[in-house]
Amino acid sequence: MVQSNFRGATVTAFLEWLTPSSLNSLAPYSSTLSVLLNENGGIIDDTVITKHSNDTFYVVTNAGRRDRDLSWFREKLEEWNSSERAKEGRVEHEVLEDWGLVALQGPKAAEYLQGLTSFDLSTLTFGKSAYIPIGGFNLHVARGGYTGEDGFEISIPPSQTVEVAHLLSKPPVQLAGLGARDSLRLEAGMCLYGNDLDEETTPVEAGLSWVIGKDRRESGDFIGAEGVLKHLKEGPPRRRVGLVVEGVPARQGAQIFGPAADNVIGKVTSGIPSPTLNKNIAMAYVQTGWHKKGTEIMVDVRNKLRKAVVTPMPFIKPNYWRG
Repeated sequence: MVQSNFRGATVTAFLEWLTPSSLNSLAPYSSTLSVLLNENGGIIDDTVITKHSNDTFYVVTNAGRRDRDLSWFREKLEEWNSSERAKEGRVEHEVLEDWGLVALQGPKAAEYLQGLTSFDLSTLTFGKSAYIPIGGFNLHVARGGYTGEDGFEISIPPSQTVEVAHLLSKPPVQLAGLGARDSLRLEAGMCLYGNDLDEETTPVEAGLSWVIGKDRRESGDFIGAEGVLKHLKEGPPRRRVGLVVEGVPARQGAQIFGPAADNVIGKVTSGIPSPTLNKNIAMAYVQTGWHKKGTEIMVDVRNKLRKAVVTPMPFIKPNYWRG
């Protein structure tokens, strides 16, 4: 992941220009999922934005989109800072190069981390963050993650990353790779950039309309607003849905047909055999009209059509700590 700080007197307005989210109303040390949009309303990247104060934000973006994101930030910062919009103060961007980000996830994550800190973690609810003493270090800890489970994302300076990572990975903690994370996020109905999100997809198509603030819909003063607001008003041509597939799992790229198998109506973007549900689950985009709960469709898996049913997401109810 790429971690950044944005600072300046006009930073809230700047980030609200880059995203459709209502950041002005965020409380200090609160976070929101958001999206960076291109001029057409397509998603450049999904991001978690944390407000530290009215003039400081901590932003986490995907490492796989690093070059695209940082180039976009540079371009838009130059445009912003040379315009009248920055007359009350320029915006500065600091990339936290080589910083670590460790995600401690699972039902017992809080119990384990509580043993390493004097901070009362029960007061840190989902979507909130704080600087917390851990093993002699004062670290930025956000309650959340991308697994659908309770957990924490811990930001660590380069000189402390290895030591803190060792501290956080002692038994009974087990190291988990991206495959494990991928199955958990899919069960929780969460998008993966490059699979389920791209620059040709708007947040409305992606089922992420909730990241678009009510006031932002009215003002329309963000990049890509025209395309996004059109989809909100008229409805998008396709929609992200969940599927339960019979037989074998459908993988990314599998084509989706109507019951008569005579027309392509969409494609699968992510798919796995769910280890928790013992079912084959998938995420897909289908033409509007085929997106309703319980709709029966067909998926081409290894040149054989398999029955599938449109199923609400998340497939498994998340277990976030809300106090």
